[in-house]
Amino acid sequence: MKKIIPLLISTSIIIFAQNAFSAGEKNFGFTLGSSSNFGNNYTVAGVKVNYFIIDNLSVGAEYKGYLGEDPSINQVTVPVTYHIPLENTTYVPYLGAFMNRTFIEDPFKNYNIYGGRAGVSLQISPHSFFSIGWVQEFSNTADSVNNDGYPEITGGFSF
Repeated sequence: MKKIIPLLISTSIIIFAQNAFSAGEKNFGFTLGSSSNFGNNYTVAGVKVNYFIIDNLSVGAEYKGYLGEDPSINQVTVPVTYHIPLENTTYVPYLGAFMNRTFIEDPFKNYNIYGGRAGVSLQISPHSFFSIGWVQEFSNTADSVNNDGYPEITGGFSF
């Protein structure tokens, strides 16, 4: 079975906070991309939410639907991300881990993906940031073990 790796076209994150990485802060995001699986080209659309349970540590939930082809593919992801606070800098490195459950229409079997992410966020202004990083995924399906990576780009602003 071919590994599902969406090519990120754009990601938009809206931050509802003065300090994007403080306890109690929330963000909500959308993803739009494409993926090629099972010999088909899919449009990938998703939504995600994150909540900072303590300063610099967020937990969240994400849903992605793979649209336009068969078999039907849906993913639910639970991410945890830590932003490493640095003194007197506009750069904030981050590390994260996630678990993803991929649901595929019969005759294929559902499977899990585990992974991590690392990167850096750049504070552009007091109310906005831009992040770039790397995501590494590991999955074990009935047919194979996969290890794939891809870049991630996000941006956000607060109000």
